[in-house]
Amino acid sequence: MLILRFFLVSVTLLLVLSGGMYIFTRNRSYLKFAWQTLRFTVLLLLVFGLLFVLERYVLVAWRVFL
Repeated sequence: MLILRFFLVSVTLLLVLSGGMYIFTRNRSYLKFAWQTLRFTVLLLLVFGLLFVLERYVLVAWRVFL
């Protein structure tokens, strides 16, 4: 969980800095980078959540049936 928190703080800082750089330079590549980072983060969190659910409920329930 510590690694996940560090990742989320890092991504938040990255998004804020990218947004700030867009505001100062009006270069749309910063927005594109922020959007790609946000999509990757959401995908990674969904995969992590799916693995958490798999470990928590499916594997524990499998042991009950054995």
